[in-house]
Amino acid sequence: MRRLYLVLVLFFSLTITFKFSSCSGTCKENEKNALLRLKKEANDPTNVLSSWVDKEDCCNWEGVLCNNVTGSIIELSINGWNWSEFKGLKIDNFQWLPSLENLDHLDMSGVDLSNVTNWPEVINMLPSLINLRFSNCSLHSLPPVLDHNNSVLENLDLSLNKFSSPIPGWIFSFSSLVSLEFTGSNFTGSFPEGPFNLTSFTTLRASSNSFGSVLPQWLFDLNNLEYLDLSYSGFKGPIPSGIGNFCNLTYLSLASNNLNSTIPNWLYGCKNLETLDLKENSLEGTVSDLISNLTSLTSIYMSENFLSGKLPSVIGKLRKLEDLDLSENRFEGEVSEIFNTMNDCPPIGSGNCSSLRTLRLNDNKLIGNLPRSFGLLSNLQFCFMSNNRLEGLLTEEHFTNLTNLMVFFAAKSNLTLRVSADWIPPFQASDIIMGGWRLGPEFPLWIQSQQSIMNLDISNAGIVGEVPSWFWNLSSQIRFLNMSHNQLIGEIPTISISDSSMGSGGPWLIYLSSNNFSGSLPHIPTMVTELDLSNNSFSEGLTNFLCVKSNESYMLEILHLGGNRFSEKIPDCWVNWPELRVLNLGENKLTGWIPRSIGALSNLKSLDLKRNKLSGPLPSSLNNCTRLWKIDLNENELHGNFPPWLGTSFSNLIVLTLRSNKFDGELAPELCQLNDLQILDLANNNLVGDIPQCVNNFTAMVNGRKLIRDGDDEMDYSYYVGVFRESASAATKGNIYQYDTILSLFTSMDLSNNNLSGNIPMSLTSLVGLRSLNFSNNHLTGSIPRDIDNMKVLESLDLSNNQLSGEIPESILSLFSLSHLNVSHNNLSGRIPVSTQLQTFSPSSFTGNKLCGLPLAESCSKNPEVENEEEDDGSGDDNEVEWFYVSMAIGFIVAFWGVSAPLLFIRPWRRAYFSYLDRKWKSWHT
Repeated sequence: MRRLYLVLVLFFSLTITFKFSSCSGTCKENEKNALLRLKKEANDPTNVLSSWVDKEDCCNWEGVLCNNVTGSIIELSINGWNWSEFKGLKIDNFQWLPSLENLDHLDMSGVDLSNVTNWPEVINMLPSLINLRFSNCSLHSLPPVLDHNNSVLENLDLSLNKFSSPIPGWIFSFSSLVSLEFTGSNFTGSFPEGPFNLTSFTTLRASSNSFGSVLPQWLFDLNNLEYLDLSYSGFKGPIPSGIGNFCNLTYLSLASNNLNSTIPNWLYGCKNLETLDLKENSLEGTVSDLISNLTSLTSIYMSENFLSGKLPSVIGKLRKLEDLDLSENRFEGEVSEIFNTMNDCPPIGSGNCSSLRTLRLNDNKLIGNLPRSFGLLSNLQFCFMSNNRLEGLLTEEHFTNLTNLMVFFAAKSNLTLRVSADWIPPFQASDIIMGGWRLGPEFPLWIQSQQSIMNLDISNAGIVGEVPSWFWNLSSQIRFLNMSHNQLIGEIPTISISDSSMGSGGPWLIYLSSNNFSGSLPHIPTMVTELDLSNNSFSEGLTNFLCVKSNESYMLEILHLGGNRFSEKIPDCWVNWPELRVLNLGENKLTGWIPRSIGALSNLKSLDLKRNKLSGPLPSSLNNCTRLWKIDLNENELHGNFPPWLGTSFSNLIVLTLRSNKFDGELAPELCQLNDLQILDLANNNLVGDIPQCVNNFTAMVNGRKLIRDGDDEMDYSYYVGVFRESASAATKGNIYQYDTILSLFTSMDLSNNNLSGNIPMSLTSLVGLRSLNFSNNHLTGSIPRDIDNMKVLESLDLSNNQLSGEIPESILSLFSLSHLNVSHNNLSGRIPVSTQLQTFSPSSFTGNKLCGLPLAESCSKNPEVENEEEDDGSGDDNEVEWFYVSMAIGFIVAFWGVSAPLLFIRPWRRAYFSYLDRKWKSWHT
């Protein structure tokens, strides 16, 4: 028997060798000529086919495999694309292909087949074809119908093409099909209607398409399906709620679609499932405890959905689980539960019971403290828990066995870390993000042990006092440093970057704002990209900081030095800072003129010099900064005519604030070319003339926001999203507010406290997206536009202290969003339009006119100017106040019985209501 076994092994080994090894001297002449014809006709700029030489046996050519017995070519694999040269092989026809009649494997991935319109006929040309791979071949057409006689095709790969059409049904008509791939092929429309006879089908990779349809039910009914990837493909609607056969899936990805159902129960029966990816959808509901049945799971991704309820603590019992991502949902409850089950282990000594390497619970509504069992996750490498409602005290025991921890993100929580002064963490982390923790008041000495640290955030941590000198040496390797919003004092030494860190590339971000650092500004390396030293006590060194290396070019993109004590002139050496996108020197005591070299900042998007003592006119060189989104120069002593080039040079400008300066002259019509302008504040200047009639060209004030063209609608400049976001102040509703996260949604126009005259432009009412309008304290005449009701989202309107006449138009009653109104001290007359809204405003909003009616004390019956009008209406003024109170009484009665009647006549409502009161009473009493 043993000899027979050895003979059989030798026989099968020789058979495999004969079939799959390249042969010597047995290449068929007709097949060789076919391949030489292919080489002659192909465009081969990178010499992919250079080994195809006539004198050589074609079985020895690269990409060619022959049957060693028959000499027939059975496999042709051509990798046609050269990524280093970004070009590749191009073939225009398949006329050479029928000669390779025994071919069972054809792979032309990367070959340009864009001119081959009849490529599907390859399937009929090669009756023995088992594997066909035309990935990344620039294919762009598919026939809707294809008659074929192939019954052996098992694997078809059409990924990374440009079809721009629905998937034809014949794609699924191969009875022996095992695997089908068309990732990134730009298929559109619905899946073909099934079912299909696919008894051997196990794998479908169809991600990154644009189907825009519901998921096909028949696909989930396939008996043997093991791998299914439909991610990033625009599917919408529910996940099919039922599955017809036993689930054999090992991989399922429906990520980044528009699915909006709950997680179906059949999914919890897929006991072979290893990867479950449902992230970036609109899934809702809870995660069932039945997920504990999926004992083979190694990866769960459910982030960026609307899942709610308590964390599914039973997930902690999945011993093979390595990656868990439940971030950016609405989970609530105690965070400790999931950790306690993770460490519900067999007896001590049986090994680590959790395989978890990556844990993402950030951006939920979790509460409570991390339990000590968190420190037992010895395999944990990446932990993300930021933006929850965690609170409590952590000690050294919470980190006992986290020896593999490399990334720890837990910012924006109310947690306290209390450890001994000589504590050395068991890990060497590269990223520690603990902004918002209570780490102080002493500087955390344990950071000194973190020799691999690259990203460190200990902002708003209650740290008081000087920064130890050893930290500034350690910081030379830190690429992202955030110690803002503490109470740190002292001087900052020269900031350097270690030689070992220079080769790792940027960005280099330093955020030390809102402390009490003083002295001179520190010198920085040229490769630092973001620097925020705002709201400290620096008082000198601005010139030395900006101009010390006149022969070097800095890479700095964000420079924020606002809110310090600089009192010198702005240095004139901005040519050294060509990459600057954000420059903020506001809220200092800077004097002199704005330097001309500031025009060298061609990449500048945000310029903020507010609340200084700057004087002189705006430098004309500023019009070279054509990419500006924001110009804030308010509360300075700048003067001169309002420059027309402000309207012609900044096509992307969103915020223009020149408030409280000494600008004079007329508003040039060129101002109206600022189509993206959302905030225009020219208040408290000496401007004269008419308001331009072309204000309706402010497109962003019509649409309510700038039209999104480049994804920068949030005006978020930092490399890390949310670290440095644009902000702007705007006067509205009688106060000044600061806008940052919702800046892109706010629109305002303030021309108050000038010497403007003429009528309010009728085109103003076209600004239907405007939220705040202030023309007060000018010399405007005429009437309030009667079409003002078009401005539906207007929240604040101030036209006071002008010379407006006529009546308040009745159309103003349609401004339901209006919460601040002031038309006082004009020449308005007549009755104040009656509504429950206008009558809630203070009488001071209407005084100084010839108006009558509520909320003013003066009744219209005593106003001779409207007496005749009242008589024509056929109703007496005496009833005005009475009807107002009658309407209030009616409203009260309707509201009272609207609530009371269901409680009296609907028994379930009555029981629920009194049960609620009973629970509240017991809760209060307890």
